[in-house]
Amino acid sequence: MTFITDDFLLSSDTAARLYHDHAAPQPIFDYHCHLPPQDLAQNRRFSHLTEAWLEGDHYKWRAMRAHGVPETFCTGSADPYDQFLAFAKTVPHTLRNPLYHWTHLELKRYFNLDVLLSEDTAREVWDEANRQLQDLPAAAILDRFSVRLVGTTDAPADDLTHHRHLAEHPDLLPHTTVAPAFRPDATHNLTDLSAWNAVVDQLAAAADLRIDHFDDFLAALAQRHAFFHQHGSRLSDHGLTHLPARDCSHDTARGIFRRARHGDTDHDPATDFSDPPSPLRGHDPERFTAFMMLFFAELDHDAGWTHQLHLGALRNNNAHALKHLGPDTGYDSIGDARQGPGLRRHLGTLAGRKKLPQAVLYNLNPRDNHLFAAMAGNFQQAPTPGSPYSAPSKVQFGSGWWFLDQKHGMTDQLNALSNLGLLSHFVGMLTDSRSLLSYPRHEYFRRLLCDLIAKDVDAGELPRDFDLLGPLVENISFHNAKRYFNLPLKD
Repeated sequence: MTFITDDFLLSSDTAARLYHDHAAPQPIFDYHCHLPPQDLAQNRRFSHLTEAWLEGDHYKWRAMRAHGVPETFCTGSADPYDQFLAFAKTVPHTLRNPLYHWTHLELKRYFNLDVLLSEDTAREVWDEANRQLQDLPAAAILDRFSVRLVGTTDAPADDLTHHRHLAEHPDLLPHTTVAPAFRPDATHNLTDLSAWNAVVDQLAAAADLRIDHFDDFLAALAQRHAFFHQHGSRLSDHGLTHLPARDCSHDTARGIFRRARHGDTDHDPATDFSDPPSPLRGHDPERFTAFMMLFFAELDHDAGWTHQLHLGALRNNNAHALKHLGPDTGYDSIGDARQGPGLRRHLGTLAGRKKLPQAVLYNLNPRDNHLFAAMAGNFQQAPTPGSPYSAPSKVQFGSGWWFLDQKHGMTDQLNALSNLGLLSHFVGMLTDSRSLLSYPRHEYFRRLLCDLIAKDVDAGELPRDFDLLGPLVENISFHNAKRYFNLPLKD
């Protein structure tokens, strides 16, 4: 028997009542994840547990590496069962790591397996999970967890083939809406000009426009933004270490674009020692990002979208691993960049232009939780009649994510939001996962939420009024996100 009981993480009768009566029955509104749209459009059926559970899962890879597992069993080409066995051998060593909780929640919720995963139980788990996976294609998984919305993450040049297929065949996912999110990070990342120019070429092909000049570039992005809107998108998503604190005019951005696109340089060779000489000046990449982020936010505002800002990840820290394994393989970490000045400039400029869209601010460094919660409070405003922004708390302090989507990270975020904002309007949890086997993370969050509130009730700090507390839990679990993001759901 595992420790995943009905009252897992619920430390009192009050917490259990809040969870079982109010949180557990709510559907899931998964407004941000990294599920491949192809898996949904093709109603993917997994061949075995390694494919379903370890494929693309950098959380598991990091733990396995820390346990001394060779790379061939993580991202390599080892036999699928041997890869799974390597993970099973690692799991007993993940005590107090969130993987220990997630692993056993997932075994219980997907396969009704009530065992502790280890080398001794690996074959039993492998055989039974593989048997059940044959009856668990993507659509069945989404239905089992009452997932009403999946928000994917998509590049501007994406043709949205899979989203269009799902829209044309609504019976493929009869109860779940799949909406793309516009993720243009690569279009303003000038750290590698060869890669950036390739992205611009892809954008030009997708928009069927020649991009020689800066205004061509902006027109192509605006066209793709409109294309996403036409195909159901109402969200953008941006991942940066931090928002730049520097201002950048249109003319300055145009000059940076010209230098980056055409290699023009007016540098003095006597003082430019780069090889070959770089067409960019010292702060050009930061200034260009500053301008483009305002441009994207204004597109979002004018279209009635939500502007998501995932801030604080320090990516690709291991250059050797990046070279041999590529990005998104488990070598990213929490960054320590200053967040306040850039957030202030970005949100303040948009507010001054009366172009501030709904925005969700996601923090990755726990030291900055109160900074983010307080910054969100600076830019709240009453909903305007007739506006697509009709929900309160227009600027949200988003859920703990990535390294913070665990017990302490999520609880700290909830405490900071409660102290400096209104928990009652919080849009709740997102999966932020590449795996269809991650939906119990919403249960995990809801149990922590209910236990946090119950502790205040049992301490006499909140009233024991379930007519007051029940709707609070229900709204944070589902209804607030449904109202806030204003995406159409299926019946």
